[in-house]
Amino acid sequence: MTSQVSTPAEQADGANEAVVGEPRRPVGEKGEKEVKRLDRVIIRFAGDSGDGMQLTGDRFTSETASFGNDLSTLPNFPAEIRAPAGTLPGVSSFQLHFADHDILTPGDAPNVLVAMNPAALKANLADVPRGAEIIVNTDEFTKRPMAKVGYTASPLEDGTLDAYRVHPVPLTTLTVEALKEFGLSRKEAERSKNMFALGLLSWMYHRPTENTEAFLRRKFASKPDIAEANVTAFRAGWNFGETTEDFAVSYEVAPATTAFPAGTYRNISGNLALAYGLIAASRQADLPLFLGSYPITPASDILHELSKHKNFGVRTFQAEDEIAGIGAALGAAFGGSLAVTTTSGPGVALKSETIGLAVSLELPLLIVDIQRGGPSTGLPTKTEQADLLQAMYGRNGEAPVPIVAPKTPGDCFTAALEAARIALTYRTPVFLLSDGYLANGSEPWRVPDAEELPDLRVQFATGPNHTLADGTEVFWPYKRDPQTLARPWAVPGTPGLEHRIGGIEKQDGTGNISYDPANHDLMVRTRQAKIDGIQVPDLEVDDPDKASTLVLGWGSTYGPITAAVRRLRAEGHPIAQAHLRHLNPFPGNLAEVLRRYSKVVVPEMNLGQLATLIRAKYLVDAQSYNQVNGMPFKAEQLATALKEAIHV
Repeated sequence: MTSQVSTPAEQADGANEAVVGEPRRPVGEKGEKEVKRLDRVIIRFAGDSGDGMQLTGDRFTSETASFGNDLSTLPNFPAEIRAPAGTLPGVSSFQLHFADHDILTPGDAPNVLVAMNPAALKANLADVPRGAEIIVNTDEFTKRPMAKVGYTASPLEDGTLDAYRVHPVPLTTLTVEALKEFGLSRKEAERSKNMFALGLLSWMYHRPTENTEAFLRRKFASKPDIAEANVTAFRAGWNFGETTEDFAVSYEVAPATTAFPAGTYRNISGNLALAYGLIAASRQADLPLFLGSYPITPASDILHELSKHKNFGVRTFQAEDEIAGIGAALGAAFGGSLAVTTTSGPGVALKSETIGLAVSLELPLLIVDIQRGGPSTGLPTKTEQADLLQAMYGRNGEAPVPIVAPKTPGDCFTAALEAARIALTYRTPVFLLSDGYLANGSEPWRVPDAEELPDLRVQFATGPNHTLADGTEVFWPYKRDPQTLARPWAVPGTPGLEHRIGGIEKQDGTGNISYDPANHDLMVRTRQAKIDGIQVPDLEVDDPDKASTLVLGWGSTYGPITAAVRRLRAEGHPIAQAHLRHLNPFPGNLAEVLRRYSKVVVPEMNLGQLATLIRAKYLVDAQSYNQVNGMPFKAEQLATALKEAIHV
């Protein structure tokens, strides 16, 4: 049997409807259920923040990655550590888009919603398209939980769900029944209902099971009874799907055999990829890695991960506050380490004076900003791109800092290496701007071979570098490399290389304190020239049809923009696309690229920060398309906006 072939427009990433092919085998043949083939599926697990939805989604994702599908995920959880149970603010969800072809986003809308309680249903129902499947835990649809979210009558009975294919499943009751033999209390047994749901969905989409069972036994190794209870609940969910008449059909999504170049792949989140990139950079530079950090959402996972890798010469310091974290990191840079500090927007504000000190001292330092909704504490668990102008200008005085931004979770690895290259080569602090969407989202990532990684080794100063008029050889800490304008990096304790550090302006060359106006003007212009002269690759433009409209993006908007562009081209609309990794300095050919197009549209998860920079620097009337609701763009939403821009 062959699967139905979808049109190019249908294959565009993130479309709402999955394409269903012919049954692989008919119902009733040898007592087996019907199996249909899909080219992609979008599933959303949703429940209370204590229901384990992130773990459930993560395990389904891991099995999907091992199966060979392309995938993209969107975890979405409350800001509170433990939000009030059963309330709308307490809903936690995990969306996974997986396919047999190349995809770029977690999808616009779920084909399947698993709702563990009334709050989960109400919070997510508006995103579910008509005809989609909804699996509801009927045990939770009692009077009190429904009243908490404003249901006066059961949505399972009053027609609210008539437009959907609803599967009412008493998940809690079935889980408790399956775990009777373990002698657990009802409350303890109920905690495994997420594993029952995972088993059911694993059956429904033919996911592998062995790794999940092994994971559960490892996770609860110190409590073998709990481990086996979770494995039993997982198997019970699978068996329920196999035997119940309510699920007459299961589905297959074939591996994405043509989506990936040859290589070894693993599923990876943005924060994990970034941590691995930092470790790789330290190894390629032959320098110890030092992280000075204060825990903050959504950057804390980098601290957690790096703390596991002492065997690679990584030292992590959990400081008492943000200022201490970056102060320790800058001290490590002075001492000859590849120094990193991780934070989010509020932490950048606190670190700004020390970032200015790093500019003055001209030392390599990576400032990793995992952006989130602001201002102030804002939306700690939601995504945003609104720190660009803070990274560009958020310091006193003229304090230029290079800015690098990854575009996908896996690309965080490469961006970390690039940020390290710039910091080490040009002796400067560098901003690495990720965000919550990239940090927590995941995708398949090809593990690179060691020989593919750049050589980041640097030479420390070892002796005098300047001869005075009287012939005396001395060390000048601010004598510059003529190509990069970088000053020498002298490790403290090296005989004869003692020099003064501090925040007061330095004399050119000698590094002595200087209040001379002409010297200050020279140093300010020299530091700016060093950043302006950083060598970055030219901007690549994807424009097969010689379009008149260019969509220009940066950071995590890459996936939704590319998906939207694919849709428009499939419909016959010419449009060009370019995506910036380097935001300071901009690529050298950006001005020429912008001049080619009569219209430039810049989608951003802020109120137009890149567009502001583009307008100011290149005098281009860039059009902003903005969203600041804490969620990534949807491909359909962007496609509609870009289509309007093309034809206006």
